[in-house]
Amino acid sequence: MADQIFTNATLFTGTSDDAVTEASVWIGDGIVRYAGPAADLPPGAEGTPIDVAGKFIMPGMTETHAHLSFADASPFAIGETPVEQATITAVRNAALMLEAGFTSAVSFGSTYKIDVALREAINSGRIVGPRLLAAGRDLGATASNVDSGGGLSQIADGPWALRKAVREQRKLGVDVVKVFIDGENINPTNPPGELSFTDEEVNAVVDEAHRRRMRVACHARSAAAVKQAVRAGVDYIGHANYLDDEAVDLLAEQRDRVFVGPAIAWEVQYLNHCESLGISRETVCQQGYEREIEATVVTVEKLRSAGVRLVVGGDYGISIAPHGTYAKDLEYFVDLFSMSPAEALRCATQNGGLAMDPNGRLGTLSPDSHADFLIVDGNPLDDIRILQDHSRLQVFKGGVSL
Repeated sequence: MADQIFTNATLFTGTSDDAVTEASVWIGDGIVRYAGPAADLPPGAEGTPIDVAGKFIMPGMTETHAHLSFADASPFAIGETPVEQATITAVRNAALMLEAGFTSAVSFGSTYKIDVALREAINSGRIVGPRLLAAGRDLGATASNVDSGGGLSQIADGPWALRKAVREQRKLGVDVVKVFIDGENINPTNPPGELSFTDEEVNAVVDEAHRRRMRVACHARSAAAVKQAVRAGVDYIGHANYLDDEAVDLLAEQRDRVFVGPAIAWEVQYLNHCESLGISRETVCQQGYEREIEATVVTVEKLRSAGVRLVVGGDYGISIAPHGTYAKDLEYFVDLFSMSPAEALRCATQNGGLAMDPNGRLGTLSPDSHADFLIVDGNPLDDIRILQDHSRLQVFKGGVSL
C-alpha cells in the first residue's frame, strides 16, 4: 500500500486538548509516520497527497463497554435471542461500530461465545469490524444480577468453581473475563451495594484471569463493589455510580492501571424511553434511576479531580440504546459531566486506546501508532454531536478507508 499524506487538515492528535490547523498526516504501511503542522513535515516524506480541504482529522475511538452480540432487544430479554440470530446480528453490529468511528472495542460480555468468533473473523479479514478484545459470558454467582439463564451468563460459586469458570473461558480463547460484582435497581435479589461474591471469590477470578493472561472487567455500581474490584485488581470498572471518598481514593491510587467507564446510557435512555417498555416514568424514578444519574454526575466530578482515567461506552445494543449510537456517550460526557468536547474526545481516543492497548499504539495520532483515524466533515470541538452523524465520517483502520 502506497504511503499517503493528508494535507490541509485540522488535526486533533488525542495527546492534548488542542487542534492544529494547516496540518498534515503521513501514513505508511498502516502506521502513522507523522501528524502535526504541515510546515514541520519531515524532509523526504513522500506519498500520495490528499487534500482534505480543512476537514477535522482525529484518532479512531474505542468503545470500552461493548456488547456486539446484543441484538437491540428489550433490556429485560438480552439473553433470550437465539444463538443463530445473535451471531448474524453481531456481524452487522461489528460493521456498524466501525462505521460509527469506533475502530477498537473492549467487550464487556458476550452471549454464547460469539465475541471470540467475531474477533477471529475480523482479524482474518472475513468480516469488517473494529479491533476487538473478546469477552465470554458474564460471570455471576447464584442470585446475582445475571442468574437468569439463556446465553448471557455463566454461574459459579466458590473460589475453585470460579477458577474453573475462568479456565473454561481461557479454553475458548477470550481476552476479557466479565464479572458481575453487584446488581441493578430493577433486580430485587441483587440491587447495587449487595455484593454477589465474597472477597475471596473475586480475588480468585482476578488471580486466575491474570495468571492466564486475560484481563478482567466488572459491573460495579456501588462504592462497596468498586472497592472490592480495585482491591482484587480488576482492570476495567463499568458504572461506578455511588462512590464514597474511600472508593475514589483507591481508584486514584491505581489510576495508572485501572479504567472507569460510567456507562450512563442505560440510565438516561431508560428514564427517557421507559414507556416504550411498558413502564411509567414514575416507576423508573421509584426504582432509583433518576437518583442514580444524579449520583453518577457527582462521582464523575470526583474521579476527574482525582485524575482517574475515564472511558466511553454505555451498554449499547438494547432497544432503547441501539447499536450505532455509541457516540451519544460523548454528548453525555459534555452535557451531564460538564466536560469540554476536547476532554470527552480524549476519553474516547487516548484513554480508550490505552485501555485497549497498554503499549500506546491506539487512540492517538502519534509516530508509530496504528493508522486508525477519522476524517470528520465538521469540528467536534465546536459540536460534539457531529460524531453521531455517520454520513460525516470517513473511517480508516490500519490506513485503509472503509
